[in-house]
Amino acid sequence: MALFGKDMSFYVLLEKQAEAAISAAKAFHTLTKEFANASAIVAQIEKIETDADGITHELANKIDSTFVTPLDKEDLHALSSGLDDITDMIEALAARISIYNITEVRPDFEPLVYKLVLVTQATQEAVVALRDLRNRQAMQSAFIRIHDLENESDKSFRSALTTLFNSPDLDPIYVMKWKEIYDRVEAAADSCEDVANIVESVVVKYA
Repeated sequence: MALFGKDMSFYVLLEKQAEAAISAAKAFHTLTKEFANASAIVAQIEKIETDADGITHELANKIDSTFVTPLDKEDLHALSSGLDDITDMIEALAARISIYNITEVRPDFEPLVYKLVLVTQATQEAVVALRDLRNRQAMQSAFIRIHDLENESDKSFRSALTTLFNSPDLDPIYVMKWKEIYDRVEAAADSCEDVANIVESVVVKYA
C-alpha cells in the first residue's frame, strides 16, 4: 500500500525536504572539522536552506491547490513544516558561528554535531518508509533510532553545558555564545524527533 497512491509527487517533495536537512547537517559537521573554511561552508548551508525553502513553498502550493489530497492537508503541512524547521535551525546555527565570530570549536562540539547528522538520516528513513505502510518494521526501526539518538544527544548536550559552565576563567560572553550554539544543536535534534512523532501519527491514521 503506497501512502500517496499513484501521485508520488507529495512523497518526492517530502523526501527532498528530508534530504536537504541531511545535507545541511553534513555540511555543518564538515565545518566542525574544517573550521578554516567556515565562511565558505556557512554560505553553502545558506544555499541549502534557500533551496529547501523553495521545496517547502512548492509543496505548500501543491497542497493548497489540490482539491483531494492523498491524506489530510494538515498532516501534509505538519510534515513539511517540521522538515523545513530542521534545515532552518541548522542554517540559523551556522549563522551564529559567523555572527559570534567564533574562531575555534570546542572539543565536545564535533561529536554532538555528528549525532545531529545521524538523527537527520534516521528522520529521512522514516519519511522514506511512508512509501509502503505495510513495512511497519522499517518504520518502527526508524522511530526507535530517532528517539535513541535524540536521547543520546540530550546527554551529550547536558554534558557539554556542564563542562562549559564549570570551566574556570572563561569569559562570560564566550559562555553565553556557546550556550546558545549548543541550544540550537539540541533544538535541531528535537525537531527531528518532532517529525518522527508526526510520521508515527500519520502511520497510525492511515494504516
